[in-house]
Amino acid sequence: MKSGPTDLYASDPHAYLAKITALVGQRDRLEVLSETADVLAEIAGRHSVEQMRSRPFEGKWTPNEVVGHLGDTEWVFGYRIRSILCEENPKLRAMNQELWVTGQRHNNRDPDDLIETFGHLRRVNLSLWRRISPADLRRVGTHNERGAQSLDKILLMQAGHDLSHLDQLTRYLVAVTSKG
Repeated sequence: MKSGPTDLYASDPHAYLAKITALVGQRDRLEVLSETADVLAEIAGRHSVEQMRSRPFEGKWTPNEVVGHLGDTEWVFGYRIRSILCEENPKLRAMNQELWVTGQRHNNRDPDDLIETFGHLRRVNLSLWRRISPADLRRVGTHNERGAQSLDKILLMQAGHDLSHLDQLTRYLVAVTSKG
């Protein structure tokens, strides 16, 4: 199940990057990242487990799967950040988000557990982000689909990715609750 064009999925990685980074605008990137876990917890707190596990549209993720995907990408971003910080121009692999979401059966998990996992990983990664110097932000790795990416660009992408999926989660829960 692809997130779909309305969820900012794009077959062109550069168009996708432009769309998600535009969501950040002038917002402080670390502030965006530091708010996401609380926003997820607040959203899940207003909805039942059944709503979180309900598929809003055929072929789309459930809200629970969106949360699971955010946890998956926190692992991936964390690895990429560390690779770029500690190695010279490391190679960065894309992940197959569909296989990760289905393979880990995110929809069978408790939403609070998914959010707790995400929150823990995010706190660890935020701690690292806050120790990265301006010079470190210029360090680069090479992504197999998007080419050269600096830590500064990855920070922007990660903030935009959060905002994109928070919007998706909100829309999907509106659709799920309007069905019931």
